[in-house]
Amino acid sequence: MSAWIVENMATILVSAILAAAVAGVIVSMVRNKRKGKSSCGCGCAGCSMNGSCHSGK
Repeated sequence: MSAWIVENMATILVSAILAAAVAGVIVSMVRNKRKGKSSCGCGCAGCSMNGSCHSGK
């Protein structure tokens, strides 16, 4: 088992880094959604779907 880990260490490290990056993006999106921010970052004024994606507050 130990030899397998050593042989695949590069793959394991890259996979862990990618998983951490994906988790960070998801956490950021959830936090922005809770704050009521737009996911696209450009605002809703010029968007053709501005009345459909956010509830009126």
